[in-house]
Amino acid sequence: MIVAFSVSPSGGDPDGGVSEAVSRAVKVVRDSGLPNSTNAMFTNIEGTWDECMAVVKQAVEAAGEGSARVGLVLKADLRPGYDSGQLTAKVERIEAHLQED
Repeated sequence: MIVAFSVSPSGGDPDGGVSEAVSRAVKVVRDSGLPNSTNAMFTNIEGTWDECMAVVKQAVEAAGEGSARVGLVLKADLRPGYDSGQLTAKVERIEAHLQED
């Protein structure tokens, strides 16, 4: 499965930034060893249900350190028969279609 998630604690710095807290969550993801990528809005991870959910839980806890409240947005793509490599393969299939035009 592929999970795209965004985690953001309440509070943050005076200008509304949460980059320090989000960096703690991203560190958890990168330390997990699961295939992952981070962009401006989401972090994507690929693994089994249990692996992904465990990492998301740890990332939420890390981002929420020192905060009374944490928001989590999560989207999952579960596709039986496609066990690994889809984090990049999905993008490659789209790029191939774009090359056809």
